[in-house]
Amino acid sequence: MSIEAMGSGGKESATAERVFGWFRRANKQKIIGIVLIFDVLSMIAGGLGTALAFLPFQHGGDFFIALVVLAIASLTVYILQRLWAYTVPALGVIARQIKSLLVGLVGAFVLVAGGLFLLGVDIMALRLWLLAWMLYALIVLPFFRIVAAKAISQAEARGELARRAVIVGGGKACEDLILRLAKSNDKAIRILGVFDDRGNERSPEAIGVFRKIGTFDELEAYCREQYVDLLIIALPATAEERILHLMRKLWELPIDVRIAAHTSRLKLSKRAYSYIGDVPFLAVFDRPLSDLNAAVKAVFDRIVAAIALVALSPLMLLVALAVKLESKGPILFRQPRYGFNNEMINVYKFRSMYTDLTDQHGARQVTKLDPRVTRVGRFIRKTSIDELPQLLNVLRGDLSLVGPRPHAMQSKADNRLYQEVVDGYYARHRMKPGITGWAQINGWRGETDTAEKIERRVEHDLYYIEHWSLPFDLYILAMTPLSLLNTRNAY
Repeated sequence: MSIEAMGSGGKESATAERVFGWFRRANKQKIIGIVLIFDVLSMIAGGLGTALAFLPFQHGGDFFIALVVLAIASLTVYILQRLWAYTVPALGVIARQIKSLLVGLVGAFVLVAGGLFLLGVDIMALRLWLLAWMLYALIVLPFFRIVAAKAISQAEARGELARRAVIVGGGKACEDLILRLAKSNDKAIRILGVFDDRGNERSPEAIGVFRKIGTFDELEAYCREQYVDLLIIALPATAEERILHLMRKLWELPIDVRIAAHTSRLKLSKRAYSYIGDVPFLAVFDRPLSDLNAAVKAVFDRIVAAIALVALSPLMLLVALAVKLESKGPILFRQPRYGFNNEMINVYKFRSMYTDLTDQHGARQVTKLDPRVTRVGRFIRKTSIDELPQLLNVLRGDLSLVGPRPHAMQSKADNRLYQEVVDGYYARHRMKPGITGWAQINGWRGETDTAEKIERRVEHDLYYIEHWSLPFDLYILAMTPLSLLNTRNAY
């Protein structure tokens, strides 16, 4: 456990914290994403390369070989994922990785070979190819794991992979927790400080080596601005009302929330607890996506977005030409919107309005036959073609392909801002926004002239966040073209 120095730390330190905070926050996901991409690409390259070397042309066509390669590569990654091999702690232990790779590779090859045998394929004719491919994988994948483990070790030594944490509470319960965490010597977390809603006369400015950062009312803003990963509640069981008050504030944040259980007299099964070092905690809220799932989603988004940009480039060029020919002004319209963790992002769209009538902050929603919208704009808005430049946002990492749609900053329903209409509105920002989403394919897109429309949209967004999976994303992407046939509310 590393310790945040007491005191202000100086302006230069604070500036560096803000500038480089995003990189450290995403570092685990980047490491997992790089390993994941390497596994998939190296398995595919090895499968195709050894097929060219060992398979005579008469043994099946290219399509059959491609199916087998994809099946073994996908199954290998799936088995490794089930073995928890795609976590930073696991990637940092070479022996564990070698064992997982042996199980994953042998398991994938045996299962696919067994399936081919049951389908009547001549396995003996494929044996040299499969053996050469497995040998290649058993050399290349462990070698990359050694490189990854060294990088992880260096990053951990610099403290870049530690989870940024704050403790909420005070008094003896909080002091005991800090002592237990210090004794555990767990370098996986970095305590930034303590929050307590009591005044200085009841709550000291510092507990041990940690200073009091602020009160409960300042907690939410601090967690968003400082990219806190973990929030620990160290309040006595008798403080039930204070804990419930905190829960109402914290559920909108994209962080893990744990209640310290080191002083609890309620003894549960060890499986009921999560641990930091040897200190037990009860899980209250989890981030919507684990490091692995976030990496999988990010890799999937960028690969599909890159392919889509290439495939749709002729259509996008035609739309750009039509926009430019019809009215003066830029082809693209850039609008600030709320993104992940309530951060401001600039979303790109094809310009659909006359330049002098555009609404930068979305204070006035587009209505049917809106005179601000051009003829080309009316068509591309109804068909959602105006959204295609957002594929660039996906490549930049501002958006996902699927997620809660990003809303303009001044969007309103029933003449009230969205956050004033829907309680817990900002909870939809616990996940990165998307070009399409669960709400959109269920008909909740376009104008929100009533409170019910934004309530139903947020309800669907929260359902998506709680039930995310890659197959769910694939289903939403497959259904999006069909949902566009319903142009109700799309002006």
